[in-house]
Amino acid sequence: MKIGYARVSTKEQNLSLQIDALEKEGCKQIFQEKISGAKADRPELRKMIDQLREGDIIVTWKLDRMGRSLRDLVNLVNEIQDKGAGLKSLNDAIDTTTPQGKLTFHLFASLAEFERDIIRERTKAGLEAARARGRKGGRPKGLSKEAQDKAMVAETLYKQGNLSVTEICKHLNIARSTLYKYLRYRKVRVE
Repeated sequence: MKIGYARVSTKEQNLSLQIDALEKEGCKQIFQEKISGAKADRPELRKMIDQLREGDIIVTWKLDRMGRSLRDLVNLVNEIQDKGAGLKSLNDAIDTTTPQGKLTFHLFASLAEFERDIIRERTKAGLEAARARGRKGGRPKGLSKEAQDKAMVAETLYKQGNLSVTEICKHLNIARSTLYKYLRYRKVRVE
């Protein structure tokens, strides 16, 4: 069975162009979403994939409607293929139900993996060069001046014992874990 997937990024955008194309392609069921592709949680996409059966074909207007990135798309296609289904894009000449379509898609996937490896190598080389020049990465050790001031106030309030831990956190507008971090920094024994 052909199953359509249509998505636009905002509520103001219209799905009709995609839906018309999917209906013309013969999709018996069309899942629709008005949600940003940058969001990992796309409930209609998830529902569609969960109900896939062997032999089904997901049809989309363009590949960018399905995946947030090439890596995301590759993972999605692998999940679809693991269920014995295929993916067809109407405007990208990709159809994983044909040998040529599978080859084209795997070439894209290989290029994406190659790009990730190149970025990883460059990042590693850059970090090694920075270390060789004496630079260290990560956050600076210790607390900022503002945090040190708050830690001092936190210590005073905690030692006075007039406020609960929750009240101190509300008063200083900090999380409980931050309060305990400040107290450790000030070498205060926490009971």
